[in-house]
Amino acid sequence: MHPHPMTAKRPSQPRSDPTGPRRVQAEGPSDLPADLPADPQSGSHTRPATSRYATDDAKWTAVATRDKQADGEFFYSVRTTGVYCRPSCGARLPRRENVAFHTDMAAAELAGFRACKRCKPGQGALDARHAALITAACRRIETAEVPPPLETLAAEAGLSPHYFHRLFRSVTGVTPRAYANARRAERVRDALPAAQSVTSAFYDAGFNSNGRFYASADALLGMKPAAFRAGGKAESIRFAVAQCSLGALLVAATSRGLCAISLGDDPEPLVRELQDRFPKAELVGADAQFERWVAQVVGFVESPHIGLSLPLDVRGTAFQQRVWQALRDVPAGQTASYAQIAERIGSPRAVRAVAQACASNRLAVAIPCHRIVRNDGALSGYRWGVERKRALLAHERDGHGDDTGQGTL
Repeated sequence: MHPHPMTAKRPSQPRSDPTGPRRVQAEGPSDLPADLPADPQSGSHTRPATSRYATDDAKWTAVATRDKQADGEFFYSVRTTGVYCRPSCGARLPRRENVAFHTDMAAAELAGFRACKRCKPGQGALDARHAALITAACRRIETAEVPPPLETLAAEAGLSPHYFHRLFRSVTGVTPRAYANARRAERVRDALPAAQSVTSAFYDAGFNSNGRFYASADALLGMKPAAFRAGGKAESIRFAVAQCSLGALLVAATSRGLCAISLGDDPEPLVRELQDRFPKAELVGADAQFERWVAQVVGFVESPHIGLSLPLDVRGTAFQQRVWQALRDVPAGQTASYAQIAERIGSPRAVRAVAQACASNRLAVAIPCHRIVRNDGALSGYRWGVERKRALLAHERDGHGDDTGQGTL
């Protein structure tokens, strides 16, 4: 198909949120998987079916492997120590002949056993307690005018600074300092359009040094802060829409590379979304060179095995970029779970943060978040529709794709 350039005609109806990227929750269909652990604030937890641990052999396997999913399904006691534990307890594995199983804590205590002081079965799952502590620390960082020192956050959590720092990173995928910087950058993005000056915006957001702000501003905003404040004024964005087997396809690029690849049923909403991100940018139709770029993107959608060797203008936090790079390392025709991506970037507990980074991706197919599935292999949410996700995966399987990365940064 040939791309059809469109003029930068503004929509007649006013649009809200002209200030650019927002929190993931406010942007389009969520990419959060349905099998993620519940938010620790909600107090809800998803438990596996009891039938998984219906036999003593299954229960012993769960104890031997310290299966965290078995916590709450049953408890086990050790005759030689007189204590009972949750299945995931990190204590030394007892001999099988000394172990008995109990349906709940009351049954274990009625049999004469006392609660383990290490796994503390009466205080809820350790992961849930840790998640609650880190959630509270995140709220503290988000609401503080000046980011609290590590020592203060650790003291409030009742942990040593070293352990708190390690725990925070394992849960969120970033350090407390990086998390604070990301939240401050978000406040800058929100404040810049209405601020009297760039300086006032970054000081109000909590940056105490213009050097610190400008060192990261380009990657976070994708342009100079003054241009972002002006709604993308003086930023030239080439764009065009084309038709492919998945419907309408919008491709846009700055001078650095592709900044948006969007899919939809109708091109008009795709163009409007681009205009809303940078309402004062100069949106220009495709020239001959850009038409070739669009043709390459269309070809890549239809035949993923050919790869896509175009420059990408990737804008996001350091954590998001780590996730997006991991996505680009998943070969065409293969899939990975959110948990596997979290493992690959060295943050195995940051599954929810990985899902949010996937949902923030604005470069369909180039950053292949469609290759991420639930732990059971089922398809989860996708910004551009689950059916398109299914079709993209089918294209890759049928084409026996072998590319291991798309685009150049």
